[in-house]
Amino acid sequence: MMLPLAAFTVAFGVAFGVAATHRGLADWEAMLMSVFMFAAPSQFAALELWQSPLPLLALAATTLTIHTRHVLMSAALYPWLYPLPRRQQFATVGFLTDSSWAMALGEYQRGERNVGVLLGGGIALWSAWVVGTAIGLEFGGGITAPERFGLDVIMMCFLLVIIVGSSPRAAMCLPWAAAAVSALLAYWWLPAYLHVVVGALTGGLVAVLASGKERQEVGQ
Repeated sequence: MMLPLAAFTVAFGVAFGVAATHRGLADWEAMLMSVFMFAAPSQFAALELWQSPLPLLALAATTLTIHTRHVLMSAALYPWLYPLPRRQQFATVGFLTDSSWAMALGEYQRGERNVGVLLGGGIALWSAWVVGTAIGLEFGGGITAPERFGLDVIMMCFLLVIIVGSSPRAAMCLPWAAAAVSALLAYWWLPAYLHVVVGALTGGLVAVLASGKERQEVGQ
């Protein structure tokens, strides 16, 4: 199910490998980052901060900011992962990406209860990312500007298809709109990457408030 997207993930990995080479990272450093970090936005952001000595606090804060959304993503999967032993829960979310999460959540809403869908999708993308990184490191003249080919919006298009294809409820339109508007405003006016946090928190808050109001009206 994830193989078509994995092909584009390889291209992103190539771009990261090339960028890491240009920033002066050793091949083993870049490979370890892709193997254990497996987070394209954070890895590219880390390259922008890469210098000697390493600004460890800034790196940690930037990574945390970019991936705050994973708190909400993991919470959405909790009913599915709850029956599993804790070690299996952490192993599964360790491979969690936006794309595998969206795909798996859509399958869950359609009645799928096999957690292997989530884990398998994550492993497929992780493998593609690691392979792409290795190719980029080996052939430094690879893709240096993926946006020229529209590769930077492939993930977003995939997520939209997953969302629309899962027959979303009309009630979700308001949280989506709130998240989109707040993220755009934060993107224009706040420091880099904070729009991810602002959009996620705003959309989640609106969804909670709207859900509470809906339950209250049903009770009345």
